[in-house]
Amino acid sequence: MSTSPGNDPAKPRLTILCLASYFKGLDFIGECRRQGCRVLLLTSHSLRDEEWPRQNIDEIFYMPDVEKKWKIEDVMLGVSYMARSENIDRIVPLDDFDVETAAMLREHLRVPGMGDSTARYFRDKLAMRTKARDEGLAVPEFIHILNHGKLRDFMNRVPPPWVLKPRSLAGSIGIKKIASAEELWAALQLLGDQQSYYLLEQYVPGDIYHVDTIVYERELLFAIASRYGRPPMEVSQEGDIFTTRTLPRGSAEERPLLALNEKVLQAFGLVRGVSHSEFIAGRDGRLYFLETSARVGGAHIADLVEAATGINLWAEWAKIEIAGGKAPYRPPVAKNDSAGLLISLARQEQPDTSGYNDPEIVWRLNDKKHHAGLIVKSPDPGRVQELISNYAQRFRQDFFASEPPRDKPSY
Repeated sequence: MSTSPGNDPAKPRLTILCLASYFKGLDFIGECRRQGCRVLLLTSHSLRDEEWPRQNIDEIFYMPDVEKKWKIEDVMLGVSYMARSENIDRIVPLDDFDVETAAMLREHLRVPGMGDSTARYFRDKLAMRTKARDEGLAVPEFIHILNHGKLRDFMNRVPPPWVLKPRSLAGSIGIKKIASAEELWAALQLLGDQQSYYLLEQYVPGDIYHVDTIVYERELLFAIASRYGRPPMEVSQEGDIFTTRTLPRGSAEERPLLALNEKVLQAFGLVRGVSHSEFIAGRDGRLYFLETSARVGGAHIADLVEAATGINLWAEWAKIEIAGGKAPYRPPVAKNDSAGLLISLARQEQPDTSGYNDPEIVWRLNDKKHHAGLIVKSPDPGRVQELISNYAQRFRQDFFASEPPRDKPSY
């Protein structure tokens, strides 16, 4: 377990500024308070009525939403003004959209932590692919949407389908599968002057995996690999049940994923923190790097990890930030259960999952309207797979609804 200056009475309390453009990270905030830190929260006006753990927060500051995005100049000025009266020791982004903002604030205020250059490898899909390729890691063929002559050469060389991706959105937001050159040119016409904020990537069919990791002082201390049911992009684009389940520890399926994940994080320079990385096992037998991040995985993946291992990634991230490389840190010893997660949009505003009553159920999604979700855990990976497969079929009958894919983030 970690020791940190946050709960050392001989040292002043650390002040941690949390950036949250989405409602999440409650366990991070709670652990900071448990460790004796002063906690400040910067969030959006649109989230002011959410059930933030106000008993664990010293002050909340609100930013106006401009097309679901903060103006970085306003954030810089606002936090700089805040710093006149607050001694800010750490700046932590609780969502992927806040990673770059936090990095720029750290640079501007000279607060310890990941700076702007390194942060690009964990947010900008073009930067991370270029870095991975330069490090000799397998990545799908890609090209920056910039020079149209080079783009034509790419399309002549790499057969469709392709995937048009925004460089700095999160998850599957704004991603489009492209079947032909004509379809691409039409899509780029709609993007107009925003084209350079996109890349085009070869579509590589295969199973999609994610690895969730804890790193401290460049040492990988914990990692767990999981496999999505259907690729998240297909779930988002075509509509389906989102599922993922942990892989058996030490299995032949898990080992190469953990090895590649470690190479990625070492190459990208993650010093300390948590990471969620994704990989493709291509039909050609190769394992491809897809993307990475310097934050806890979304879609309740942290709850999946905790069910399987007993490790709360949000709480451990808080301990790491508080230790800050100045104090020792070790994560708890992980349990060795298997777990599976499924989430669906629901026709009902408050879907009732009480009919799902197997003893392996350890978590239910109860606080999000028009969503149904469960986590199951068992010492037997086969039992987890059986339950997730069965529940996915039942969810389609009982709850499933779909909506058009999002082009922009929503709160």
